[in-house]
Amino acid sequence: MLHAEDGARLECSVAVERASGASAGHGVQRRVLRRATVTLGRDEFRELVLRVQDVRGGAHENFALRSDFRLFMRFVKDGKCTVNFPQSNAQVLISDCPPDRLKTFLKTLSIKHEASRGTNPVSERARMRAGVPRSFEIISPVQQKDIQKANELRSKVNAPVQVKALTERAVNRTDGRQRVKRPRADGDASPVKALHPHKKPVLTLPVAQKLSKEQMAVLNAVLSGKNVFFTGSAGTGKSFLLKRIVGSLPPKSTYATASTGVAACHIGGTTLHSFAGIGSGSAPLEQCLELAQRPGVLQHWTSCKHLIIDEISMVEAEFFDKLESVARSIRRSSEPFGGIQLIVCGDFLQLPPVTKGKEKPGFCFQARSWRKCIQVNMELTEVRRQTDRTFISLLQAIRVGRVTEEVSARLLKSASNPIERDGIVATRLCTHKDDVELTNENKLKQLPGPLRVFEALDSDPMLVKTIDAQSPAGQTLQLKVGAQVMLTKNLDVHRGLVNGARGVVVDFLPGNQGHDSGLRGDLSGPCV
Repeated sequence: MLHAEDGARLECSVAVERASGASAGHGVQRRVLRRATVTLGRDEFRELVLRVQDVRGGAHENFALRSDFRLFMRFVKDGKCTVNFPQSNAQVLISDCPPDRLKTFLKTLSIKHEASRGTNPVSERARMRAGVPRSFEIISPVQQKDIQKANELRSKVNAPVQVKALTERAVNRTDGRQRVKRPRADGDASPVKALHPHKKPVLTLPVAQKLSKEQMAVLNAVLSGKNVFFTGSAGTGKSFLLKRIVGSLPPKSTYATASTGVAACHIGGTTLHSFAGIGSGSAPLEQCLELAQRPGVLQHWTSCKHLIIDEISMVEAEFFDKLESVARSIRRSSEPFGGIQLIVCGDFLQLPPVTKGKEKPGFCFQARSWRKCIQVNMELTEVRRQTDRTFISLLQAIRVGRVTEEVSARLLKSASNPIERDGIVATRLCTHKDDVELTNENKLKQLPGPLRVFEALDSDPMLVKTIDAQSPAGQTLQLKVGAQVMLTKNLDVHRGLVNGARGVVVDFLPGNQGHDSGLRGDLSGPCV
């Protein structure tokens, strides 16, 4: 089992590269360890050492963390990092490491190395003459004294450089004016450097935002390899915990998904349908298997070891059963969900699955495969988003459908509260589509300025009626500057352009100056 707060040890993929010569053109010896441990410790002379070893055991390699080693951390958020050792012409390439653990490890390394700068390294000659038996001790946890010592040493580096005063080299008084010849600028006396010194940031303890006891219990269950479903009301930190879980698992084999594009955007993932690659799942199982065996989709299923699903309440039971069957078949495994670890999150008292017509929604927990797939059920009960106990109890009453007269009265009091932000007004929900269209038309008429009409270009005129019936967007789109708009399709999940994103039209650009439609809007505002 992995320890979430361990800052001295990593379990990841490692490639060790050694140059056979100092000059360019020489070959590079490369050793790859698919699963290895990288440990930060001290040797027999109390000097910092990075140890690399295969998880299956065997010989290990030690790399002394001298003053000339370099860290390349551009892709830390992807679980990648490179440690370069110029003195030994070697480098350690770390990959597929849980990002949160890697950040903690590198911060621990930086603090310990900075705190030990005051000591002189032991030379190779002195090591040989000492005759001390070799040893390795895992580094102690970072303490406040390490932080203080490291920052004291950094403060010397951050001290502003004193600019030397200009000295009078030659004086010419023939014209009554005093001329001073400037001396050559010293490298350390550059005014630019004096005004903008290369400062290193102040170090702090490598402590992530603390999890509650309930959240830590869920994280530990996930790290132990169990299939977990956790739920909770709004504000209990489900999405925050999911992000911590994503950061605690190996990136290459972890897929973060959600039932909707908005939810997927919040956890930095993709939609469950995009991952599965079987469309809506309404096709027969044989056809779904064919779709899942396409090259791009097949790679998802075969490489996935940890599948995270957010907003599970909107996943239909039949679709979940279809996914479970596809997983077992594609991965050729009789284990539930093909042996993939499931981390499932959502609140079944919120949004139900979307169904067509008058079909009753089948919740995911009603799926035939649910009980055999989910090993642990956990609930978050501590609301962390609000501190007003009265408001929290009101929300809990609405959640379970117990709306008393007192609850209704409190809600009606807040009906006139202004909530407009960045020009985006609150979204009004209606029970019927006709009411929605009538409300939008009236609001559009109230806006000043000319009306712009955009006509849809349908690829197949014979299917216009079918498209109009199934598409959330109509055949014509009427807009004005200041009109409230909402995306009805996921355009780019990673950029936040997802189904449900709200915005305001700020301008219309002619020709190809804007997007394809000539429309420019602000979709950066919050969804209300």
